[in-house]
Amino acid sequence: MRQYVIRRLLWGLTAVFGVATLVFLLIRVIPGDVAALSLGDDARPEAIAALREELGLDKPIYEQYFTWMVGLVQGDLGLSLRKREPVVQQLADRWPVTFELALISLILAVAIGLPIGVLAAVKQDKPFDHVVRVLAILGIGIPEFWLGTMSIIFLALWFHYSPPLGFTEITVDPLRNVQQFMLPALVLAIHQLGGIARLSRATMLEVIRQDYVRTARAKGLLEGRVIVQHALKNAMIPVVTILGLQLGRLLGGTVIIENIFSLPGVGRLTAEAIFQRDYSQLQANILFFAFFFVLLNIFVDVMYGVMDPRIRFK
Repeated sequence: MRQYVIRRLLWGLTAVFGVATLVFLLIRVIPGDVAALSLGDDARPEAIAALREELGLDKPIYEQYFTWMVGLVQGDLGLSLRKREPVVQQLADRWPVTFELALISLILAVAIGLPIGVLAAVKQDKPFDHVVRVLAILGIGIPEFWLGTMSIIFLALWFHYSPPLGFTEITVDPLRNVQQFMLPALVLAIHQLGGIARLSRATMLEVIRQDYVRTARAKGLLEGRVIVQHALKNAMIPVVTILGLQLGRLLGGTVIIENIFSLPGVGRLTAEAIFQRDYSQLQANILFFAFFFVLLNIFVDVMYGVMDPRIRFK
């Protein structure tokens, strides 16, 4: 197991290195100049050239890449081109917001999607099953940005309620923190729970037709015990796989949702870096997402062996 994890981690670091190189090259294709944006439309060409020299943007791209990679190996991701502050500090200040939003969304998706998916499989081809399948497809198909925008508008028009925007730390005001996160977390969760419900239904239908499930029923065990103790555990392995992918996607989805609900997380920081052409900050943010996604996939692989002892790693 240890050798497998080390090997996967090395491959993951290789993937992160590839992502870093690709991001470095692609973001420089984006039209616009951070120096011109910083100084404004009335800036003189001499001032723009001086700022570009100060930021190191006047150097050839291969020199910029080499300097950045040396800093990356040393744990120094550089300074924000706009705020002139360490990008690592910006990430450290913002990531708790994004993590809380993604975690609450995943909990809601699992708490709602998994039970209704299992129940739909148990009640196959009955009205509840049809309703779940239709709602799951709708949840997957509705764009998150549209759902987030409409949720704010409809709550204001129908219930005269405006969800509190911004961010309050949970240690300062737990109730307001929950109010600020619940609606955006639910918007993010709707898409995820649709996929979880469909997959859990499909895997449960496959498992409950197995011989050992029929044997458990033949022994006279209660149906609830057969489903929970015998069928659910084996049906969960594909669901765990999609949960890892869903959490990674949740982190990416926060870029839009955090802007809609004014949450100061890494997603909003990434959007700001794109609009401001802040190369250093954008590179650091994408590396953060990539590295977290690699660790998440390794954790999911390890969970296979925990859930099913028959799985062995080489």
